[in-house]
Amino acid sequence: MTAALTASVVVLWVVVMVLAVVVVALARQVGVLHERVTPAGALLMAGGARIGEAAPELLLKDIQGRDVRIGGERHDRRHTLLFFLAPSCPVCKTLLPTLRSARKSEAGWLDIMLASDGETQEQLQFVEREGLNIFPYVVSRSLGVSYRVGKLPYAYLIDEHGVLRTGGLVNSREHLESLFNAKELEVGSVQEYLRRERTSEKHVA
Repeated sequence: MTAALTASVVVLWVVVMVLAVVVVALARQVGVLHERVTPAGALLMAGGARIGEAAPELLLKDIQGRDVRIGGERHDRRHTLLFFLAPSCPVCKTLLPTLRSARKSEAGWLDIMLASDGETQEQLQFVEREGLNIFPYVVSRSLGVSYRVGKLPYAYLIDEHGVLRTGGLVNSREHLESLFNAKELEVGSVQEYLRRERTSEKHVA
């Protein structure tokens, strides 16, 4: 009886040790995979407005009839996130909570402006339904044409000097936040930063 009990305890300890080794091995593999997966960044589409150049400067009115200025020098040194969306765009709607969150968390340096085109009445209903009155909302086809926006949702970050700092197609919260990361890293995009890092590593090697 005692021998059988001792044997079972030994077997249990062996099983525990094997499981511990397996867990450690899996943890290492997860770490390797994590290093290989690159951060998701906004995708800058070919033919869009050129990053690093002056943003198209326009004087328009928002959906409430208020004057708004897009681009150009800002003496208050604030940046502008110009976010293009549409009432019929389901992905755009999923990003509205992220925009509301960014409006609060980045309030010290950033203004967020929404841009769309189409029927004014439909836009007004969309603004009311989604509670977007907290943002300047511009309905203008010429704005999208000036910034060469071909797909939605799309966003540009304009700095205090009126220069396009970064931008791209934003299909997720990570894409949108990558614009802020690119600004902090002083690069045009997260992808550009990763390319620089890889080039630097090759030179070191």
